[in-house]
Amino acid sequence: MEAHKLWQFPIKEFHRIPRGLLGPGAYEMVGLEANKLGFKRCVLATSGLRGTGLVEDIVGKLKYRNVDVVVYDQIESNPKDYNVMDIADLYKREKCDSFVSVGGGSVTDATKGARVVVSHDGRNINEFDGYNKSENPNNPPHIAINTTAGTGSETSFAYVITDTVSEKAPYKWLGLDENVPVSLSINDPVLHFSMPADLTAFCGFDVLAHASEPYVSRIDFLPSMGSALLGVKLVAQNLRRAVYEPLNYEARTNMMYASYISAQAFNSGGLGIIHSISHAVSAFYDSHHGLNNAIGLPRVWEFNMTANYKRFRDLAKAMGENVDGLSDVSAAERAVEAAIRLSKDLNIPANFTSIGPYTKSRMGTGRYAEIGSTKIAAENVDRDVDRITKHVLGDASTPGNGRECTYESVAPVVRHSLVGSY
Repeated sequence: MEAHKLWQFPIKEFHRIPRGLLGPGAYEMVGLEANKLGFKRCVLATSGLRGTGLVEDIVGKLKYRNVDVVVYDQIESNPKDYNVMDIADLYKREKCDSFVSVGGGSVTDATKGARVVVSHDGRNINEFDGYNKSENPNNPPHIAINTTAGTGSETSFAYVITDTVSEKAPYKWLGLDENVPVSLSINDPVLHFSMPADLTAFCGFDVLAHASEPYVSRIDFLPSMGSALLGVKLVAQNLRRAVYEPLNYEARTNMMYASYISAQAFNSGGLGIIHSISHAVSAFYDSHHGLNNAIGLPRVWEFNMTANYKRFRDLAKAMGENVDGLSDVSAAERAVEAAIRLSKDLNIPANFTSIGPYTKSRMGTGRYAEIGSTKIAAENVDRDVDRITKHVLGDASTPGNGRECTYESVAPVVRHSLVGSY
């Protein structure tokens, strides 16, 4: 075969996904499942959920099955290296043997990272930036109870950590590691009912990014295509209802499934620069990952569609657009228009410099009181275009992007995301 016909990914790799429990009441099984996995004393890792009653409920269910529990509830959004190291230190100090994570992607990712640290004698988590950097497959068992329809981390072999201490800092890195999938994932749509409207929207756009990026990825992994396209369709049909009718069981359940299958799609089908831009912006400003994806998604779709109009025609149909009789180019443009309409319907900020206060925002707080800001300022746009673009080009999501990425081609996308509008 001629070499140029192989393109970049001649050999595809299917990455395993963990066993999962999905449906109403699934989280009630946590004690029983912990017993089956041999849990005796676990770290329960979470974020800001203490006080909702959920953490206490799960602790009770574990203790009822004679599993001792030590709670760590300080995980931040865009989990930081120090969160990971603190969890691992607590695990060792309390002589634990297992983990339960309760929350969204930040909680699951931080717990995955802590397992890697524990199984590598306390080495700094930032040493594991990259692909299959861990050497010990014997990580402690981990049950991940997911409380959002967004991340998919409970399904995948990926985890994302913010480096705050090395010479790269602030830097958000993506680990892809066959040793980190959880032992059991639990998705219960009833736990999603209490999600605030803005976070529901942000997480929903994370799902849309997870679904659409593998569908147009240069990895072109056929087993991911069906899940990816169905994920897009489910988001288009259900996200508005989940945001504006938070107790709508059907919408919440369908978004749960959209999140799950879209993560299955990207787990082997890859991501792209929607995620790379999001990682960069949150590295510098600690803004919400799903919010970043929501702002970047229409711009990246517009950037990528010229590389594969036919695939974007399919995305337009999945978004509910009637593309009968249209050329592939015109149909692809409908996909971008549908994404923009969804963004406006859900009150997504027009660009990064338009981000205002939102639920549980940590922008400009903690470590970011020194290195970040509560607002992304338009007067810093030239500096931000440069540093964000450079971060994007080094991100592990970028090689799978549907269109080749260079500094010159990506910088305008970043600039429009910062100050442009549709």
